[in-house]
Amino acid sequence: MVFSNPLFGLLFAQPAVGTRIVNGLFDDAFSGIYRLSPFDWALLIPYFGILAILSVYGLHRYETMRRYRRYRKNLLATAPKKFEQLPKVTIQLPLYNERFVVARLLEEVSRIEYPRELLQIQVLDDSTDETHPYTERLCNQYRAAGLPIEYRHRTNRHGYKAGALQEGLATATGEFIAIFDADFVPPVDFLHRTVHFFADSDVGVVQTRWSYLNKEFSILTQVEAMLLDGHFVLEHGARCGSGLFFNFNGTAGILRRQMIDDAGGWQHETLTEDSDLSYRAQLKGWRFVYVPVLDCPSELPIETYGFQVQQARWAKGLTQVAKKLLPRILRADLPWRVKVEAFLHLTPNISYPLMIIISMLMLPVMIVRFYMGVFQMALIDFPLIVASFWSISAFYLYAQKELYPKTWWKSIAFLPMLMAAGVALTVSNSKGVLEALFGIKTSFARTPKYALAGQKPQPRSADYRRRSGWLPYVEFVIGSYFVYMVEFAIQTQNFLAIPFLLLFVCGYYWAAFSTLYEEYRDKLQWQRARKLAEVE
Repeated sequence: MVFSNPLFGLLFAQPAVGTRIVNGLFDDAFSGIYRLSPFDWALLIPYFGILAILSVYGLHRYETMRRYRRYRKNLLATAPKKFEQLPKVTIQLPLYNERFVVARLLEEVSRIEYPRELLQIQVLDDSTDETHPYTERLCNQYRAAGLPIEYRHRTNRHGYKAGALQEGLATATGEFIAIFDADFVPPVDFLHRTVHFFADSDVGVVQTRWSYLNKEFSILTQVEAMLLDGHFVLEHGARCGSGLFFNFNGTAGILRRQMIDDAGGWQHETLTEDSDLSYRAQLKGWRFVYVPVLDCPSELPIETYGFQVQQARWAKGLTQVAKKLLPRILRADLPWRVKVEAFLHLTPNISYPLMIIISMLMLPVMIVRFYMGVFQMALIDFPLIVASFWSISAFYLYAQKELYPKTWWKSIAFLPMLMAAGVALTVSNSKGVLEALFGIKTSFARTPKYALAGQKPQPRSADYRRRSGWLPYVEFVIGSYFVYMVEFAIQTQNFLAIPFLLLFVCGYYWAAFSTLYEEYRDKLQWQRARKLAEVE
């Protein structure tokens, strides 16, 4: 699963409209443009060229909202047919070092209502820590209690999650395969509410909507929930409702085994094996179904760097899928609207490295544009503001309105944080996208989860956090660069640019300082635990 719309085309607005009031505005409308030197044009042409590219993705958000509004009734128009006899189902539970959440996962899966003689549960454990013996003991206990559960532990992580899923198919007995990641809590009626869609023989996947166990934990989790809601409500709803390709999200869904085999099985060339399989299957003619009325609770990352790791993995994986499959999609015998949507779905993360370039160009462009008139700047900037900033606000608020019609307006207060969070992803996601474009292989980076109870996480192991390395320091430097731009905007009385520049400052500083604070806090906790262990 990935954010298919990059956030932050938004900030196209930057050095927006100056505040100088010029007499004879329209008489001298283009005099500033005529005074530009070749060097000035060498800055402005790539700057606005990149903004034009990014604006396409902003306009796509408007199109997604329009399409969702037009076709949303299709999602609920027809009830699934019913199987006369329920089919066999295999539930696959891929794990990797999930000590804190595995017990909850197994408990919830054991409660799923389905005939036991038609059910198989596979625990596919690639863990290298204490999760392995702990999970094996739990599985033995459930098996002794009559649950049809099978425990498989790999001593290598070949293919990561995709490899584990593919190897699990070797002993899978189900005609259909339900998958739940370790941090999900499937409803007890999940199978009864999804499996009947497969009575139509062309249905290959049924995907359900994610909901969130710890949405209220912090501002970060509130923002994460809004971002994911935009994806699941509007993007999935618009694509499925209008008959376009959309992706299985790797969890909280159920797949036809025949479809997996027909599409070539789980492949691990990309970090988003779910999107890879989704497009290969739909190119084969399989139909995907999205069920928004059924939600599957999950746990959101509670740490800034964990959030960045997750999003960078999705950004890199989706870009890898674009490199792998876009040529095949564009050559396929498909309607043009399907091809266009697939292109816009698979490529939006290119906006992140483009935003890095924009950030570097922003100050010299502000200096150049200081000598342009107000009219010229408004003429150029206003369409970009509409295509970017307004589209983001409208997109995520519309999703909230669909989910929470009585309380959606409360989400307005989170819009500045949502935009700052998008800025906080710029460096890490750019790294992921560039690695994908240049074919640089990296391991599958898991997102730590802690089985939150109420507002307090369980004690955390230092082994469950990845070190951020150089990332927060780069973010601090870029944030400081934008502080200087704010100062320049004040000096030149370009006051309307300041709110947009401050979003960059807040985003980069939030990412840098929160990551460093979390790592320092965890280091202190580890040192205290070590001292207590030595005393005992």
